[in-house]
Amino acid sequence: MPPKFDPNEIKIVCLRAVGGEVGATSSLAPKIGPLGLSPKKVGDDIAKATQDWKGLKITCKLTIQNRQATISVVPSSAALIIKALKEPPRDRKKVKNIQHSGNITIDEVFDIARIMRERSIARKLSGTIKEMLGTAQSIGCTVNGMPPHDVIEKINSGEIEVPDE
Repeated sequence: MPPKFDPNEIKIVCLRAVGGEVGATSSLAPKIGPLGLSPKKVGDDIAKATQDWKGLKITCKLTIQNRQATISVVPSSAALIIKALKEPPRDRKKVKNIQHSGNITIDEVFDIARIMRERSIARKLSGTIKEMLGTAQSIGCTVNGMPPHDVIEKINSGEIEVPDE
């Protein structure tokens, strides 16, 4: 028999969900069923917690203790940049292969880099900013009206001043 379930033990489950939508309970069940939680109830809680990320794929972190799940949203850099573009929420089933051709300011990139700082591999904030600009490049948006790669080159040459922290 498996060992007795400890009620004070904290379990962490990470999963990707679409913001504002109730995900398939069939994908939740094998992860949280053995912990004694109802997949349908947790699915509803995830939909409620990700309401302001409507239409975007977002990573959720479930912290489970005493058969209670608390949900925290862990946004990726791409999700943060798409949110900064302030695009209207799209219907995933109808609109495919969307082009994010908007424009964000360099200050918004700095803010996103500060949010992503603890999960970045870079040693300095300037490296994290360059990571976010690379993500903006792959999404297809512009920064201050310029392609993101030009902004990276200006940061490298010293034309654009980067804050220390």
